[in-house]
Formats: sequence, structure tokens, C-alpha cells
Amino acid sequence: MEPWLVVLIVLGVLVFIILISSIKIVRQSTAVVVERLGKFHKLLNTGVHFILPLVDRSVGGPISLKERVADFAPQPVITKDNVTMQIDTVVYYQVTDAKLFTYGVENPIRAIENLTATTLRNLVGELELDGTLTSRDTVNSKMRMILDEATDPWGIKINRVELKNILPPKDIQQAMEKQMRAERERRESILRAEGEKRSNILVAEGEKEATILRAEAKKAAVIAEAEATATAIKMINDANPNAAYLTLKGYEALKIMADGNSTKIIVPSEIQNVSGLLASLKATLENDEKKN
Repeated sequence: MEPWLVVLIVLGVLVFIILISSIKIVRQSTAVVVERLGKFHKLLNTGVHFILPLVDRSVGGPISLKERVADFAPQPVITKDNVTMQIDTVVYYQVTDAKLFTYGVENPIRAIENLTATTLRNLVGELELDGTLTSRDTVNSKMRMILDEATDPWGIKINRVELKNILPPKDIQQAMEKQMRAERERRESILRAEGEKRSNILVAEGEKEATILRAEAKKAAVIAEAEATATAIKMINDANPNAAYLTLKGYEALKIMADGNSTKIIVPSEIQNVSGLLASLKATLENDEKKN
């Protein structure tokens, strides 16, 4: 093979490699920072781009623009009432400016971690133990605002901050458990007392209603009996009975009284003059003597 032909092939291969290296493909949700002769030149977004070989170069590879999660190790934090707790945090952040993210800070993740720790100490140091445990949402919101403002020059947006775990000392945990157990027992006693009270009230109301119903039933029976007697008397009066009928009824009443154990009989004046009454009384007395 001729030497000039070899040189031509080598040159062709070099040109092809240079052309290939000048093509830059940026994937979705990523960005590439390009420097020209050591100085920032431009930012490549999603798509196909051409750069000058040997002059332009990308810095640090593609930068993800998707939301990221940083789970930081527990940090010792002292509350206002001098209780040391271990608190770990989770930060959700997103790169919004790849240029600032590249040139703003040397190690962005390490910077966010240190900033999170110092901010957490400042916020919790203003709260007591109980306030820290009950004000988690407030602490999360304040930390997000402070971190978001501090990371703006780095091209980072803090979307959310969460206190993952709050671990007080063991003696404090045991005291809190005892307090919670006592509170549960107190609530149980209150509920039991309220249940017994309600049960007694229901029993008393039931007895009251039963007494009222019995009284109403007795009242209704007495009224019905009185109405029946009044109706019977009215019917007799309306019939205008004669003396013979009244005398007959007197005999019947006398017979009923004579059938009893009593020996003393009060005879109505209306039948004192009736013939044969003495005979009836004599017979009654004889019967009583026989019974005795």
C-alpha cells in the first residue's frame, strides 16, 4: 500500500473521530455545562448539540434536573431545657440552575447537610422537649424556608424538609412511656365511670317509666270500674225500678253477707218492715252457730 494512502486513511479516521466527538447528545431531565478554553461558554439542554473539538469541553458530566432525596444521619441537638436528642432529617431538593450548581459551591450535598444541621440546632434550641415533639410541622416549614433561601445562589431549590426521627434519651423515653400509660389508664377509668353512670341512669329511667306505666294502668282500671258502676247505676235509674225489684236486690245482698264469716249484719232501713226478715236472720244465726 502506498504511504500517501495510509496517511489519507489515518487523516480520515481522525476527522471522523473529531466529528463524532463534536456531537453532544443531552438526555431528558439533564443539562451539560460547556466550557471554552477554561471559561463557561454555554449550557446544553435536552437534545443534540455541536461543540468545537479540542476547544469546548463538558464539565463534570450531565447534571440531573430531577428531584433528589438526601437522607442525613442523626444529629445531636440540645433543646431549650437542656435535653440532648438525636434527630435525622430528609431533604427533598432539585437543581434549577446547572451553571450555579456547578460553580456555586464545591460540594453541594455536603453543604446542604451542614446547613441543615446548623439550622436544625438553631430552631430546636429555641424549643423545649415537649414543644419539639409537638411542633414538628412548624420546624419542617421553617427549615425549608431557611434552606431554600440559603441554597438559591447554588442553583438548588429545597422542596421539602422532614424530621424523620426524634430520639430523646432513654430515661426521658421511659418517663414519657410511664406518663402515656398513666394517661391511658386515667382515660380508661373515666370511660368506665361514664359507662356505669350511663347504665345507672338508664336503669333508673326504666324503673321510672315502669312505675308510671303501672300507675297509669291502675288509674285506667279504676276509672273503667267507676265508669262501669256509674253506667250500671244510671241504667237502673233510667229503668225506674219498683219496690219489688229493690226488695229482691236487698235479699240478694243480705244473702251475700250471710254467706260470710261475719255474724253481725246491718239491715238497711228500706227492708226492716219486710215480712219474713226475722226468719232469715234466725236462719242465719243458726247457721253461724253450727259453723262455730
